[in-house]
Amino acid sequence: MGNSRDTCNLIDMTHDEIEHLIARLGKERYRARQIMKWIYRSGVTDFDEMTNLSKGFRDEMKQLASISLPQIEEIQESRDGTKKILFRLEDGCFIESVLIREKNHWTQCVSTQAGCAMGCRFCLTGRYGLKRNLLPSEIVGQITSLRFNTPEGADIKNIVMMGMGEPLANYQNTLKAIRIITADAGAGHSKRKITVSTCGITPMIRQLGEDASVNLAVSLNAPDDRLRSYLMPVNKTFPLAELIEACREYPMPRRRMITFEYILMSGVNDSENDAKMLAALLRGVHCKFNLIPFNEFPESEFKRPSDKKARAFQDVLIHEHYTTMTRPSKGNDILAACGQLSGRRCSSSLTFSPDCDKVYHK
Repeated sequence: MGNSRDTCNLIDMTHDEIEHLIARLGKERYRARQIMKWIYRSGVTDFDEMTNLSKGFRDEMKQLASISLPQIEEIQESRDGTKKILFRLEDGCFIESVLIREKNHWTQCVSTQAGCAMGCRFCLTGRYGLKRNLLPSEIVGQITSLRFNTPEGADIKNIVMMGMGEPLANYQNTLKAIRIITADAGAGHSKRKITVSTCGITPMIRQLGEDASVNLAVSLNAPDDRLRSYLMPVNKTFPLAELIEACREYPMPRRRMITFEYILMSGVNDSENDAKMLAALLRGVHCKFNLIPFNEFPESEFKRPSDKKARAFQDVLIHEHYTTMTRPSKGNDILAACGQLSGRRCSSSLTFSPDCDKVYHK
């Protein structure tokens, strides 16, 4: 169902907000739970299909509200099974989401902005700048759309806000989206299965720690301020000492650790000495490392390190008693890997690899 200027989109609304909306019609508050279950448990976006609501109530709701999800424009599948989904938003903007195959489930990488303003030198998304923040419905809508419109939907267990954009730069809408998707009456996603990734907006890390008990991942990528400021301009505003202190204070639930994501770039930040400096920097922080060999894309100034170099870097961190994993690159042949999302219109301006297995047009 399309949205209208005269109606509110229920996907933008929390359980409490829907309760207040239907109270205007003099209806019982429990109807909000019924409506959310239709949307998030059954994938219903048409009020006429909500058969446990009276016809009169349904007609009244049509006048007050709509149920509008981002449109799936195209799905592309990598050789390794990773899928990149292009969504069209109501204003014509395009965003991308990624489905990553795990052992017994799927992880969805969700965008929180159309584009990105952070300007990290190694990231393709940032090259196109920030178009706008996404609404809660456009964040939640990526999850809901794939849950009911793809074969993998029922097996999407992990949600990682690591797609296009900086989640903490769109804080209120990101937080609201988290509250909607974790609501018992809604999709009921476990907070343990939700991760927010940030480039390091320190005040909002602290705020997130107060507002939501979700996993935190920090894109680090350098062991000192000089190099990190070169790679990530945000470091000039929020330098490493301040960032690390905010991470120390972040209230991670017991048995869970902050993840530091570290993109390894050949000859830039991948030496064993860099690894030793990194180990010293994070001493005393309850954390683990996720090493990501750089995913090359056209016109990038950086190169992927050799497997031997990446392994030597990892060995240093393991020797220093850090849990350390090297993330295998997935979806690289369709520009779906870390830092490669662009949101450009697939059929016009974005050239896909001829090695890609499948492209689905909606």
